[in-house]
Amino acid sequence: MTRASAPLASSLFRPRRIALIGASTDANRLTARAQVYLRQHRFPGELLPVNPRAAEVLGEKAFASVRDIQGAIDFAYILVGTEHVEQAVADCAALGIPVACVLADGFAEAGPEGQALQRRIVAAAQAGGMRLLGPNSMGVINPAAAMACSVNAALAAETLPSGRLSLVSQSGSVMGTLLSRAAARGFGFAKIIGTGNEADLTAGEVADLLVDDPETDAILLFLETIRAPEHFERAARRAHAVGKPIIAYKLGRSEEGAALATTHTGAMTGSDAAADAFFRDLGIIRVDMLETLLELPPLLIGARPPVAPKRAVRIVTTTGGGGAMVVDRLGVLGIATAGMVDTTLAGARKDTVAAALTEARNADDADLAIAVVGSSAQFRPQDAIAGALAATGRHPIAAFLLPEATASLKLLAEAGIAAFRTPEACADAVRSYLDWQPPAALVSAGDISAAAALLPARDEPSARAVFAALGIPDRAQAIDPAAPPPLAYPVALKAVSPAIAHKTEAGLVALNITDAAALTAAAADMTARHGAAITGFIAEPMAKGVGEAIIGYRRDPLVGPVIALGAGGVLAEIYRDVTLRRAPVELATAHAMIAEVKGLAPARGYRNLPRGDLDALAAAIVAASRLAGIAAVVEAEINPLIVLRAGQGVVMADALVVCLSG
Repeated sequence: MTRASAPLASSLFRPRRIALIGASTDANRLTARAQVYLRQHRFPGELLPVNPRAAEVLGEKAFASVRDIQGAIDFAYILVGTEHVEQAVADCAALGIPVACVLADGFAEAGPEGQALQRRIVAAAQAGGMRLLGPNSMGVINPAAAMACSVNAALAAETLPSGRLSLVSQSGSVMGTLLSRAAARGFGFAKIIGTGNEADLTAGEVADLLVDDPETDAILLFLETIRAPEHFERAARRAHAVGKPIIAYKLGRSEEGAALATTHTGAMTGSDAAADAFFRDLGIIRVDMLETLLELPPLLIGARPPVAPKRAVRIVTTTGGGGAMVVDRLGVLGIATAGMVDTTLAGARKDTVAAALTEARNADDADLAIAVVGSSAQFRPQDAIAGALAATGRHPIAAFLLPEATASLKLLAEAGIAAFRTPEACADAVRSYLDWQPPAALVSAGDISAAAALLPARDEPSARAVFAALGIPDRAQAIDPAAPPPLAYPVALKAVSPAIAHKTEAGLVALNITDAAALTAAAADMTARHGAAITGFIAEPMAKGVGEAIIGYRRDPLVGPVIALGAGGVLAEIYRDVTLRRAPVELATAHAMIAEVKGLAPARGYRNLPRGDLDALAAAIVAASRLAGIAAVVEAEINPLIVLRAGQGVVMADALVVCLSG
């Protein structure tokens, strides 16, 4: 833990004196809840309610202003209305309070005026060296320290169980949701932090603090968006180094915004696909189900990402139907069942199940074992899971309980075995575990000054020049169709037009032109239809390859630069057969991307087809990914990039570069 982070973590997670600014005298009001819950759960420190209209608040001495409080304050929870937050923040900063949390909404999410107000409160905090949590934050919960500094109604529960998982949530309501769901499974949390709008402290920065928290074994993230990706990167790399898994549930699977993209790549690779690549490359495990967020951690704690996984499991079940459910859901996610032992007739006897699970945990054809338990889990928990507890082996073990079996879930949780209530969550967890990778190595974009000097690229020839400067050969040349130079016919003729991005659809591409006369006639036809929109022509020898690819680059607004590879040509957007990585990438990653695109199977030599020049394709991916070093480039693509036979290279058939400046 750095010197800067240690005092922040202490003030945020274990404050001794908490100021509650705007605390209500009415215990039924929202702004009274933090004080009520702190005392209900026996907070051992000092509470300092601030209310200018009361000398006492809920039995505690009150202060008219936070400035009236003598002595150091570790943490301030600002509960006043939006219109009073700015002054409260300024007061706290003036007193040197290390961190303040703002409950109110109506800031950046409320339009220009709210955005301006949010900027002002951040500036006021920074002026005093104070960090801000929120606005729109439901506070901080640390059960081990009896710190229930939140207004979340879930804290009305009689007890506040502690555990070894910590949650960072951008949603305040989800804090209570997961708190209650965890309690129902028999476990609690080490820390729960609501980050809200993240005007200052981000989810990634808070996660980074938790990497150093000795009470936290795994970090859970509930995200609505990704702010400050560099904070997540630091947290993820440090967490991997110390063996703490980070698991994320992020909203935003829909791709409604893809239609607004300029390039085919943008339309195929919206921000959620970029988020997937971002999490994968940082070693952050992304789950698709909220249940999995809670149920997966025991499978990861103390483990490392699987090396060369077989993407297969072995199942031992005491109920044929339950086992079939898991097999079915795993199959949907592309995970094979290497074998299933059904002990239904033999029952759930400990020795029988333990022997079968031990064999499954040591099988060479699987990555993990799954115990599926039937009705006995509900009525005879000790007996039902005894076999799972007794099984040994080198592979991890998980369990799916067919009935509602709270007692069995608790026993498995205590034993550190991941247990699931639904086959869907079980399959999601297995998929997440098998997708888990260490953080990717950092890659430099290298010297991109030659390409940067050619920007902005306002038309196809200038875009081709940018890619050529990055190392991708360009065989096209500018021509005067009225007096064409000697060309290696047949050629493809293309009109140059900065105003028209997709020329095929506009009829500005003519293929298989066999001589100069046909070229002149094709150019004249294009000019007659588009006139002044055409600024020139280029010609390129026709190339017959063994496959077509699309290489796309995009500076994603959430996670930054990404590189995409897909099956190219006019059907690229229809099939969306594409894979992404954060950019820039190295050759090994580029080859892995090639292996993931189904449409490139012919170029990989599928069924004895001629093998394509995959080395040249990988080199082109690496070259295009170096655009990450040029901040002005928003999107870029080559579509198609024709893959010739092995040893013959690749051909850039079309290129586009979109810059911030136009």
